[in-house]
Amino acid sequence: MELRLQKWLSMAGVASRRKAEEMILDGRVRINGAVVTELGAKANPARDVLEVDGKTVETTQQKVYIMLHKPEGVVTTVTDPFGRPTVMDLVLQDVRLFPVGRLDQDTSGLLLMTNDGEWAQKLTHPKHETKKTYVAVVKGVPTNENLRKLRNGIVIEGKKTAPAQVRLHEKIPVKGEKVQNAKLMITIHEGRNRQVRNMCEAIGHTVISLKRVVIGGLELGNLAKGKWRYLTPKEVKTCVK
Repeated sequence: MELRLQKWLSMAGVASRRKAEEMILDGRVRINGAVVTELGAKANPARDVLEVDGKTVETTQQKVYIMLHKPEGVVTTVTDPFGRPTVMDLVLQDVRLFPVGRLDQDTSGLLLMTNDGEWAQKLTHPKHETKKTYVAVVKGVPTNENLRKLRNGIVIEGKKTAPAQVRLHEKIPVKGEKVQNAKLMITIHEGRNRQVRNMCEAIGHTVISLKRVVIGGLELGNLAKGKWRYLTPKEVKTCVK
């Protein structure tokens, strides 16, 4: 990602943006060996070499950790070729972030975003078995036998899911009808595509709504839909093993 030189110098801790502009105008700044005196000039920290007074600027980008309450209808990608709204539209930052893992377009809830690749790897790699809890509202009320199947693992596309924690949270009356739906609390550590939806579908209960509320000990809490906040240093450390 290209940055204006004064912004790059500011992020690197060399000077404030205003002071950096003075450095540029004074001819003290070079990109790839060439003096740059235009304030609108840009360069890529991942590709280009920035120098001030003949000394190379070492860029140490500040690590950013964010919790987002993703709404339904938003895709978990950095860009979308179909022009759909993405999570990047909700979290505007000076640094380039990326989502940690995924949430389906129709699923809401807790999504983490960062620019720390190592931290993201710890959260998403299967060997770390990071637990994620979902609130699933399903059509009908599963029997105890079907709940047991979800807990023990169920075959989806020829592969059995790992054991899960599944609890019937409440039964929900359907207005104007004599039937009920159910709200389930489901905790898994796998990251298979549409896993919770497919698990529920496999026992004959279609998911009506799905919301992720916990990742690795981090709880969504009362963060409003579409809003985000920075993680505390303690949260950054405790949500990974």
